Amino acid sequence: MKFSFYAIDLKKKIPLRISRGLKSGSRNLFLKIRDGAYSAWGESSPGKTEGAESPEMMQNQLEDFISQGIKDNSIYELYEKSREMGIAPCAYASLDMALWDLISKKANMPLYRYLGLPKPNKPTSITIGISSKEAVKQRISSLLNDNLFNSLKIKLGSSNGIDADKEMFSEIYKNIKDKKINVRVDANGGWNVNQSIEMINWLSKKGVEYVEQPLKEGMENDLKYVFKKRKLPIYLDESCRFSSQIPEWAEFVDGVNLKLMKCGGITEGIRILNVAKAYGLKTMIGCMSESSISIAASASISGIIDYIDLDSHYNLNPDPAIGVDLINGITSISEKPGHGAQLKKEFYAS
Repeated sequence: MKFSFYAIDLKKKIPLRISRGLKSGSRNLFLKIRDGAYSAWGESSPGKTEGAESPEMMQNQLEDFISQGIKDNSIYELYEKSREMGIAPCAYASLDMALWDLISKKANMPLYRYLGLPKPNKPTSITIGISSKEAVKQRISSLLNDNLFNSLKIKLGSSNGIDADKEMFSEIYKNIKDKKINVRVDANGGWNVNQSIEMINWLSKKGVEYVEQPLKEGMENDLKYVFKKRKLPIYLDESCRFSSQIPEWAEFVDGVNLKLMKCGGITEGIRILNVAKAYGLKTMIGCMSESSISIAASASISGIIDYIDLDSHYNLNPDPAIGVDLINGITSISEKPGHGAQLKKEFYAS
């Protein structure tokens, strides 16, 4: 096997503000594996909370891991080895998805079918970051005019407090209340217990489907106070990175959100889905700042997931990769062997 790395800047068309700050882009690491006649692709998006803040850190970790030898290990064994070595999940995600891409290409099957899963079948939401009333009005108008999406994920948890959250959401609600639009809310840990209870109650009267990560990561012991008074389903995101965490909090949530960058790739992603199902929880899949490569890998397991939030590549200018299409609001993948995505040739040297 030959491993090649490419660090590429991703620029967002519209910067995304969440409770923790504003993000206008990222510098992602792309991995290409060549094995005989086959080429496979993976992607890593850095993050401080994911254990690696730069493509250089991720590449150093991966090169160290690969140098230990990977040829005679299964994908599952390699994942466990990465955890033992302390490889950042966001770094390992690119290797994991590339290995799955490779093995399904060798089997001459689309990855979703190789895994025995249905093809993506639920529309994705499109994300609206924390914004002023004026910016929200323009964004909603653009989305409704395009008529490509029927589900919105609204980021709340403003540093200006819940009054600012209510003002922003009210502007959105005013523009969509007569439309057939599904609405979800993600606070990204921007509320305390009392704010969570108040906001969930308020949002329940506005047709919202669920609220994601109301409390800050590390405040999981307080979930029980929000859960018993909730009037909407609660999903965990930052508080649930690995399947081993699900049993600890399953009693106080309704569902979990998996992201390949949080958990380290498809291998652990599937495990999260299985454990969540065993505990009777709903599931969703999300993304960070990712191109079509990581999105294709995520979409390959999305056919058994309840809610889909695979939209980051639609907000890139440009997306350096190909292999994902938007069909009837669904982030769809091809029938090509593997996950079907790859970098455009102008973004790397072969």
